[in-house]
Amino acid sequence: MERYQHLNNYFKNKFGERTLKICVDGGFTCPNRDGTVSTGGCIFCSAKGSGEHLKSAKNIASQVKKQIDYKKERANQFIVYFQNFTNTYDSLENLKRKYDAALIDSRIVALSIATRPDCITEEIAKLLSSYMPRYTVLVELGLQTTDENILKHLNRGYANDKFIEAVKILRKYGIEVIAHMMMGLPFENDDSIQNTVEFLNSCDIQGIKIHSCYIVEGTKLAQMYKDGDYQPVTLEYYLEKLAYIITHLRPDIIIHRISGDAPKDLLLAPEWNLHKKWVLNGIDKILKEQDLYQGMYYNKKSQTIKAGLPQI
Repeated sequence: MERYQHLNNYFKNKFGERTLKICVDGGFTCPNRDGTVSTGGCIFCSAKGSGEHLKSAKNIASQVKKQIDYKKERANQFIVYFQNFTNTYDSLENLKRKYDAALIDSRIVALSIATRPDCITEEIAKLLSSYMPRYTVLVELGLQTTDENILKHLNRGYANDKFIEAVKILRKYGIEVIAHMMMGLPFENDDSIQNTVEFLNSCDIQGIKIHSCYIVEGTKLAQMYKDGDYQPVTLEYYLEKLAYIITHLRPDIIIHRISGDAPKDLLLAPEWNLHKKWVLNGIDKILKEQDLYQGMYYNKKSQTIKAGLPQI
């Protein structure tokens, strides 16, 4: 019995066979770093914009070709994933040039873009939709939390309403939306998690990535940790809250991941984040032993009321 909506199953059903991601460094920056919104980025974000494992290369096509050659024995189809920094933060002309440069192989079936909600416009959504139906187009939006108290310290740089607006624009063009939610942030409590889940349930999202908050060298969060102003959560805490999220999450939402991949050479804490199987096996054990499954506590009526949506 599958107790939550696994990404691998979703891709197999959608594309007919195993499909792997190719992570691309598109040479972007972020308005939360260059001074347009703020400087320094979110307190947990590293100098490489959460792309520490990527080997920077100016030539996008060569990145894609190299990874397809490396992975072609494991899959026949691929998703190009523009991962680090804000991958819609540029002129429309430059965006098209970069996206086109990545779509160089007939085995590529989807284009996935990671970005910020305040960097989604009608024009950008039109550009992304122009790649359909030849490619499935997915956009990942960093939300992390809706808790205003946490956001004051997080330096995220946009209001929650911007997320709602971005989702509406993207869905107008039939683009799939994946939200990022982070657990273990400074000043987090049970209400933070509950309210964020309810918020996401009320939005027209198709997927979610759930991450633990880990500390990497060179970030503001690292300095908070060294100064004794922040302590990372335990694996037990993370698994407990992960079970809460899964059981209260809308049952149709695809769970793209339940753990972030920390860079080994830069990670300060928590050490358990390096052991992905601990998270995967741990949550499977909890769900099975307690007979829990995705959406079992989801209350559609309460979600629509909170969101001001018509009840169906």
